[in-house]
Amino acid sequence: MTTDLSPSVLLRTLLVLAAAAGFSVASIYYAQPILPMMGDTLQLSIGSIGLIPTLTQAGYALGILFLLPLGDRFDRRIIILLKTLALALMLMLYSLSGGEHSVLVLSLLLGASATVAQDIVPAAAILSASGKQGKAVGMVMTGLLLGILLSRTVSGVVSAAWGWRIMYQMAALSIALTGVALWRVLPRFGSQTTLTYPMLVKSMVQLWARHPALRRAAFAQGLLSVGFSAFWSMLAVMLSQQFHLGSAVAGAFGIAGAAGALAAPLSGSLADKVGSNRVTQYAAGLTTVSFGLMLFMPLLPGVWQLGLIALCAIGFDLGMQSSLVAHQTLVYKLDPQARGRLNALLFTGVFIGMALGSVLGSAMWGEFGWPGVIVLSVIASLASLIVRMVERRRLHLQDMNPTRG
Repeated sequence: MTTDLSPSVLLRTLLVLAAAAGFSVASIYYAQPILPMMGDTLQLSIGSIGLIPTLTQAGYALGILFLLPLGDRFDRRIIILLKTLALALMLMLYSLSGGEHSVLVLSLLLGASATVAQDIVPAAAILSASGKQGKAVGMVMTGLLLGILLSRTVSGVVSAAWGWRIMYQMAALSIALTGVALWRVLPRFGSQTTLTYPMLVKSMVQLWARHPALRRAAFAQGLLSVGFSAFWSMLAVMLSQQFHLGSAVAGAFGIAGAAGALAAPLSGSLADKVGSNRVTQYAAGLTTVSFGLMLFMPLLPGVWQLGLIALCAIGFDLGMQSSLVAHQTLVYKLDPQARGRLNALLFTGVFIGMALGSVLGSAMWGEFGWPGVIVLSVIASLASLIVRMVERRRLHLQDMNPTRG
């Protein structure tokens, strides 16, 4: 699809898409800081409380794999509007949950509906002119990433003041309002393929096998996600045990990370100018250095340690998000007719990395404490940098000898 939107209309559309992506993805993180409060209200066991974020993430993963491909087959505008409506409904029903079974089932459905955020990102690429897609994706990703980083802070504050049910009702209202805005600004999208749904799912396997660049992008971004997830999963535990600080302070560090996310559009523009592969190398290098600096925390007095964590959070969040925008720009160019499926495969790698980061971060904390978590993050980020450097060398050799690979 070739966009015929004027620059001002395109900018307004991208801003709406950014807001919609942020509010949508935030829906899967609102529960994390208020799980004890929800558990008390619904009289949940510890096991059931732990299942809430697990099922939400599982629903998100299933939605990525089995719902995102629909955007290539049908009008993406209709897909986005239907999933936005479903998400608003799930959030409202969530606020009315009366017991264990309802909240667990709704957690799964809420996660699947929240994948509308991943339908929105390819829409930004489709609407933008060739050569400017990185900037457009970066703008929308800024909204999405701010939703991830600020959702826990907002949820903790609102729930403490008015209760968790009000938080979810406010979330439902925010999604409904963004749905109206999307309905007003989104144009219709042409179908990218005539494949049936079973063939769409099967084609994802073929895309994975056909595009080595996609595999390397998913692997490199997944490795960065390991360190990102390990850090954020164990930060609250570390702050509680070492500094006797509560979860509100841990949420405040998300604001520092959000400062890094604001630079995502710049990385998209840079990817358009110097190439996505080079940006991913810079980003992985910045992430590695940012995590590595936290190894020097024991050399600093207490308050300076907290300052170092905040500074490093800005650095590695900037690196993480810049790499993600550059990788998305890269994979969207592989096959413009399969952007939804390519996005699904890339984010499957991200999700696997996030899950591994949570598990490995907890294990490293148990064995080695906070230094173990940081070492894990450094190793994972360094491995991502190596993947991208190997890719750069491969492309250089290919340019020198076009008959190869």
